Amino acid sequence: MRKAVFCCSIIAALLSFVFPATILAADVKIGVIYPMSGPTAQAGLDDKHAIELALDIINTGKYKHLNLPLSKSAGLPNLGGAKVTVVFSDHQGKPDLGLSEAERLITQEKAVALLGCYHSSVTETASMVAERMKVPFFNPESSSPRLTRRGFKWFFRSSPHDETFSEGMFQAVQDLEKKRGSKFKTIAVMYEDTLYGKDSSRIEKELAAKAGYQVVADIAYRSRATSLTSEVQKLKAANPDILFPTSYASDAILLNKTSKDLGYNVPIIMAQNAGHTDPSFIEAVGKDADGICSRTEFSLDLVKHKPMLAEINDLFKKRSGRDFSGTSARCFVGFFVLCEAINRAGSTAPEAIREALTKTNIPADQLITPWRGVKFDETGQNILVDAIVIQYQGAKPYTVWPFSLATKEMIYPIPKWSDRK
Repeated sequence: MRKAVFCCSIIAALLSFVFPATILAADVKIGVIYPMSGPTAQAGLDDKHAIELALDIINTGKYKHLNLPLSKSAGLPNLGGAKVTVVFSDHQGKPDLGLSEAERLITQEKAVALLGCYHSSVTETASMVAERMKVPFFNPESSSPRLTRRGFKWFFRSSPHDETFSEGMFQAVQDLEKKRGSKFKTIAVMYEDTLYGKDSSRIEKELAAKAGYQVVADIAYRSRATSLTSEVQKLKAANPDILFPTSYASDAILLNKTSKDLGYNVPIIMAQNAGHTDPSFIEAVGKDADGICSRTEFSLDLVKHKPMLAEINDLFKKRSGRDFSGTSARCFVGFFVLCEAINRAGSTAPEAIREALTKTNIPADQLITPWRGVKFDETGQNILVDAIVIQYQGAKPYTVWPFSLATKEMIYPIPKWSDRK
């Protein structure tokens, strides 16, 4: 018996010497930083479900029929079948906590790359740590343009930023003008007072000036506000043709409810994503969301252009109890992009991963988002991204712009509160 055990040990040792990568492939650990508690916790929890689904597809090889990066094998083939593991971290929406968690994930958890953080303000601080420590930082969804304009070498973003999104919003408005033979004259911007809101409003005001619209109200409010009564009263007095709000979920819900309570009506609401497309928003306000438009990067009704989306969404819904949103869909795509680069690097060395990310070129048919692909410029920004506009009708979001992708006609003007049943 002892002789047999000894022989097996010798054989195992020889095999590990000849095929070290296959036999001894170590897990590849990625640190993930999202809000798991606090007012935007639902976004973080949805992203967690999206990543766990991606891990199942990447690590098990059970979904070879899906046209996704790394779906054809179990694990990372260029690293001997190594499995991808994740350490989740909760930043609670606090930039200082995001910074300290980034340090912990790199120094204590030994993560080979970081991914996060939803809030632009948290992404800003956490990515500073990664840049200083020379570890790749991958961002799937924060939209502040300046994140990719800091001259960072280790930062990459797969989704559009607010300039791309806002340009799409204004183009949608101008296309509607042409289609209806009308002309809008005035707009109002309303935004939460963190990096996300400030950058969004700045860009919207610049685009308004170019388009010839007068900004009749420029309203900043404190993030996580407990009352928006005075702000909505200002909007009502200004009476703009279009309202451009930039809010996270709790603020978007409060804005909608306050507008109804005060009888504030506006012909068009063109929201800057985030809170207005968070699943908790529609769960809270239901049909009171009808007529609201928002820029986004994903919509389930695009399934006719992305047939695999139906199955992938079903898998996500079994885990999360809800459909993909723009946020969770971007996270799902971003996680695959990062893992594909690590596999292509064939190494967990930070510089090798960074170099592989710079050479990323994933085609459109391997994405569930309606982009032309993923390819980064010298700033780390994906240059193949596009925006779409959805509108809530019957408490469900439908693509209404570009008109070539639209599954519903845009409702204009939004019905007044007094006319709704």
